[in-house]
Amino acid sequence: MKANFNVQLYKNRKFVWLVSFSLCLISIIGMLISFKSTSIKAPLNLGLDYTGGTQITLERSCIDDCISLDTSEISNNLIALKNQDKNFKSDNSPNLSRSQIQLLDNSKLISIRLPFLSAAQSDSVVSEVNKSFGPFNNKNTSVEIIGPSLGKQLLKSSLISLFFAFLGIALYINFRYDRRYSFLALFALLHDILIVCGVFAWMGYFFNVEVDSLFAVSLLTIAGYSVNNTVVVFDRIREKALLDNQLSFKYQIDKAVGATLTRTLYTSFTTLLPLICILIWGGSTLYWFAFALVIGVIAGSWSSIALAPSLLSITNQKKFD
Repeated sequence: MKANFNVQLYKNRKFVWLVSFSLCLISIIGMLISFKSTSIKAPLNLGLDYTGGTQITLERSCIDDCISLDTSEISNNLIALKNQDKNFKSDNSPNLSRSQIQLLDNSKLISIRLPFLSAAQSDSVVSEVNKSFGPFNNKNTSVEIIGPSLGKQLLKSSLISLFFAFLGIALYINFRYDRRYSFLALFALLHDILIVCGVFAWMGYFFNVEVDSLFAVSLLTIAGYSVNNTVVVFDRIREKALLDNQLSFKYQIDKAVGATLTRTLYTSFTTLLPLICILIWGGSTLYWFAFALVIGVIAGSWSSIALAPSLLSITNQKKFD
């Protein structure tokens, strides 16, 4: 037998609004501070995927299997160049802490993404990696410049993807329910996206955390998850409006949220479990992707069971066909 919790959402609606408003306000402030920052100059600390840079690929000379490497160790060696190599001692030298390192083909290939480097600086990076982690097959070493225009195109594509995802969601919910439900579902979705962006804005400002193309993927994933939870709650509200029409609309919503609360919490918990595993064992490449999804799942669960229904409870009841 399923447990139906006695939820008093309408009674506590002001507390729900205060929590959501506070989180959104903090997020907006974080994005404004990042935008005003001289080192970021954007609402989020954009990574090399969006700003462009230098990509260096090296192939290790291994007879059989290559000895596994640690990306953090390679990163620390590159950061140390700031004080060791004359090409990086000027005030305008690139920030080597922004390096993105991937190990491919069982550590046989090392791919390093860095801010824009001069030819001499690229040679210094290759020399340092060769000295500490070689030997390498120098014939297959490649140094490529990724222009900012490509990053701008990727950013534009990410924003367009988010726009059409929002548009599709709005059209679906408007067709399935009505404009009121569509607006509230989109409002809850924007609430979730804003909170995730706010967390990364603050982390980018204080800890130099950057957003890359995987961050855009995480936002699209969060959008789908958030709307899925909200639609389930709205479906139950519609059922209660038809079955318990003797009750006022606000109490129908309270009963509907209580009936779906267990399901929503279980779904969120089972979704968080693999994400936490990725955070712990997934490596540096997927770490911030999983972190964004964790924040999004928590925010999405809150908005679907608290924010969207509480806003709906103050509207007039509308009969469903």
